Amino acid sequence: MSLEARKIRLIMLLRRSGISDTQVLSAIEKIPREAFVPQSFHDRAYENETLPIGFGQTLSQPQVVALMTQSLSINKSHKVLEIGTGSGYQAAILSCVARRVYTIERYKPLLQQAEERFAALRIHNIVTKYGDGSLGWPEQVPFDRIILTAAAGDMPEKLYQQLAVGGIMVLPIGPERGEQKILRVIRTEQGPTYEEGPTVFFVPLISGALPDQRPPNAVGRATQKKEI
Repeated sequence: MSLEARKIRLIMLLRRSGISDTQVLSAIEKIPREAFVPQSFHDRAYENETLPIGFGQTLSQPQVVALMTQSLSINKSHKVLEIGTGSGYQAAILSCVARRVYTIERYKPLLQQAEERFAALRIHNIVTKYGDGSLGWPEQVPFDRIILTAAAGDMPEKLYQQLAVGGIMVLPIGPERGEQKILRVIRTEQGPTYEEGPTVFFVPLISGALPDQRPPNAVGRATQKKEI
């Protein structure tokens, strides 16, 4: 089966799973997922599964990427902050539906690879930063939307404060080895409101940027605990 046929099959699966936002589906159709994984995994690029991207990290399951993107309710006027660039795939999807994407990665080689992919795909509305994602990007506040690709143990107050009033933050929340849920947080004048989503499994949100050296082997960017 060709990559194009596999992509069509994936889009159909996402539709059946409840992904109805046509902009999100169009972004997943447009962005070549195979460009974000090693050559040896190209034939699995459109399977609904996590894939390794090197450095002990993984590319999140397409269904999780689509669900979290849809939950952000993004439009073309929005300025989005992503915490955890990883391969760059989530940022590339966001770039199709938002005005501008700011993305932070704590491991420099991953960020450099992602930047190369953005350049090769001629994506020009993504701004990258090497640093501690838990601190957000104070120089660029406020953000209309914020997305985390690592699980917070509780509500990340510093990031919430960088949301515009009316803004939305989507993140996995829960303990590293316990049950985690996708959480949708809306900032209102009266304070945050919460909507809980499905169960997932992500690596924890960690403070600090890693030095420019080979990372620990026992980490992965994001995996899913069960089908959603």
